[in-house]
Amino acid sequence: MELNLQGVIAQTIQLALAPVFVLVAIGNIMNILSNRLARVVDRSRTLQENHPRTSGAEHDAIVREIRIVDRRINLINSAMLLLVSSGLLIGITVAMLFVEEIFSVNLQSFAGAFFFLAIATLMVALLYFLRETRVATAALKIPDTYLELERKL
Repeated sequence: MELNLQGVIAQTIQLALAPVFVLVAIGNIMNILSNRLARVVDRSRTLQENHPRTSGAEHDAIVREIRIVDRRINLINSAMLLLVSSGLLIGITVAMLFVEEIFSVNLQSFAGAFFFLAIATLMVALLYFLRETRVATAALKIPDTYLELERKL
């Protein structure tokens, strides 16, 4: 019985490797988002310090940038929430695989459904990440006057 249980556990560990690799990817994406969030929060603090000291066109530019930064923070937070949810769903999937094998319970359809939800949640998180990078890129559009396009370089 003990040898059979060891074989079942080894087989389950092999089966659980794919979801674990997805967990590693989620961790890497969360690290990237955390770094982006830290930079955006730092920029937000600077803008908020400058806000009361500005007026006119300069003040309007600060307010526009604060709105963009706020949008970016919300997108990053949404992506992080979805990534954590995806990670938890993958953890549940792996746990189900072990419960299924150890207790001889048929949980394949549930494990498959949870893994599908995890991947779907991951894909939505990636879309939020893409949207945040697009917002950041649009905000950093360099005016043509700085590009001096009329000059041949």
